[in-house]
Formats: sequence, structure tokens, C-alpha cells
Amino acid sequence: MMTEKKQIMSNDLGRGFNLHKKEYEEKAIEILRSGWYVLGKEVEAFEQEWAAHCGSRYCVALNSGLDALILAFRALGIGEGDEVIVQGNTYIASVMGITINGASPIFVEPDEHYSIDADKIEEKITKRTKAILVVHLYGIPARMDKVTAICQKYGLRLVEDCAQSHGTTYGTKMTGTFGDIGCFSFYPSKNLGAFGDGGAIITENGKVASDIRMFRNYGSKKRYQNEVIGVNSRLDEMQAGLLRVKLKHLEKLTQERERIAERYLNEIHNDAIILPMPRTGPGDRTVWHQFVIRCKKRKALIDHLMTRGIGTLIHYPIPPHLSEAYSYLGHCKGFLPITEDYADTVCSIPIFNGMTETEQSKVIDAINIFEK
Repeated sequence: MMTEKKQIMSNDLGRGFNLHKKEYEEKAIEILRSGWYVLGKEVEAFEQEWAAHCGSRYCVALNSGLDALILAFRALGIGEGDEVIVQGNTYIASVMGITINGASPIFVEPDEHYSIDADKIEEKITKRTKAILVVHLYGIPARMDKVTAICQKYGLRLVEDCAQSHGTTYGTKMTGTFGDIGCFSFYPSKNLGAFGDGGAIITENGKVASDIRMFRNYGSKKRYQNEVIGVNSRLDEMQAGLLRVKLKHLEKLTQERERIAERYLNEIHNDAIILPMPRTGPGDRTVWHQFVIRCKKRKALIDHLMTRGIGTLIHYPIPPHLSEAYSYLGHCKGFLPITEDYADTVCSIPIFNGMTETEQSKVIDAINIFEK
């Protein structure tokens, strides 16, 4: 009788919960018994703690990472007729943050670190350019010294999409603190993940923080006095409280992911596989939200791993400029060849908190015997 192979999931969220199960459950019961579930002490405390962790003055907690992007551009006054430069290889939410405000995305190819190629930004700047959106994809920091210099030279706003870079550093600074606004997602699979949707912005600008607090609460600073047409984008007390628990352990959780990534980088040896390239400058830190390899025969690799009980994901198979949602932009295949090549070849292999050394070895061994 055949036994079913134990699946190594691409990401096992239950493992992360079990690491600190008692603390999560106690906090959840505490919040349920408090009788206060929206915009209370847990949200306020989390905002203070996350701002301090990032090295920022203000944090405003929101309902999602997408809302963080949307409200960031709104707070900066970027909208109809404006252009925002963004890398082509990103999740579509990055672009939606631009277009929902009426602005136009201007795509730039990525570099070998999956970040925006800073050397290709200036050629895309026009009189309509108002901002650059940097995405620290997969937890690898973008080249922020070059990007910030460009923003200063041309008087551009800088927004950072940090949905995958909780704790990532470039030099001496955390991602999210280089520009006008840093935008975070706390979706459950993130390095600092909630148990539902969640997001936040960080900023040094008190007016920006105040405006976004108003926007998130129906455009109201005082109850029933609505100054602008706002939205409902409030991180609830339960998610804030559970995030506070996880934040206490974030450094150890990050170190665990770093150890797994180090094994992969040192022990995967297959000419058919292109390994990720973390930045290695002084102070640079990759937090390994995903461990993304590339393979020209991706489908064969995925099938090979699946037969051995190893799950994979593709981040992301369709770049935004080729999605149906953005067909109105008129971009055809071949417009961004590097972005499109990445979309056709990237594959995320398992990396998650609580992953055993035996599971890591199985992934490594399976990739090493894959025949190109």
C-alpha cells in the first residue's frame, strides 16, 4: 500500500502561529474581553512600536498594504495627469496604488537584485513625473542612495513599497525611512504578518500622518465632522494586538529565515538554477520574504518538486503591464524584456518560520538532482 508523501508547503502559516501560540491566544482573549475593537489602545500602541522599530516618527495603521499605497499618493497630492515611475516586476497592488489616484505608471526594468534599476530611472523622467515608487521586492533592498539622489535632483516625491521588507536595511537605515512615505502590508504571509488583512504607513511628516489618519476614518478627525471624502481603512484592535505579539519576536523570526536562506545559497548547486543575489554592502540586510530562484525550464522544475512533495509558488507570473487590468496602457509583450523574462522564470521555494532542517535538506537535494 502506497503512503502519501508529506507535503512541504511553500509557506506553512500554522507553524508560525504555533511558535508563540500561548501569547497569541492570551492577547486575543484580552482584546475580546476589553469590549473595544476599533481604533483603541492596541492600535495606538502598535503604531508607536512599529514607528520606533523602523526608526520613524509617525506610523498610521490601516486596513491593508494596498490602502497604504493609495492613501500615500493621495496625501502627497499625486493624481490625474501625474506620472509615477515604478519597476515593472512587482505585484499589481503597487501599480494600483498609483492608478486608483488617477496617475499614470511609468515602468522601469529591474536590476539583478529584483529591484528597480536605478541607472534606468532618469531616462524616464518627464515634466509630468511627480514621484518614484520603489518596491523592495522579496525582502531585498533597492539601491536607495542612487534613488534618493535622483529624487533630490529632480524634486520628486519618494514612496517605498515595503510590503515584503519588514526589517530590511540598506546601509544604516530601514526600508520605508528613505522617502516621504513607507507603505507596509501585514497580510498573514508577510514576515510581520497579522491573522487577517492589515497595513500601515510610516513617515517623518506630521501633516502627512494627520491627513492619512483623517482619510482612513471617513475623512473625519472628529466624529461626524467629515472634512474630506475619506475611506474606511482602520486596522482593528485584534490585528494590532496580535501584531504587537509577533513584533516582539520579529528579530528572531528574521534570523531564522536568514539561516534557511544561507543554507540554500551555500548548498544548492545546479547549473539550471539562478539563485537570488542579496545586496552585500555595509549594513545591507535581506529579510527573505521569499527565496526566489530562476529556471528556464520552470514548469519541469515545479513538476519535479511536486512529485517529491515540495510546494512552490510563482511571484509573479503576469507582470502588471501585461495584465488585463492595464491593457488600456497599450503595452505589448516585449515592452519590458527583463521583467517579462523574470515573470517566465521565477519560482519561490519553501521558506517559512518553523521549517525543519530535514525539510530544508529535502528541498536542497531535490533541486540539486533536477536535470535541466
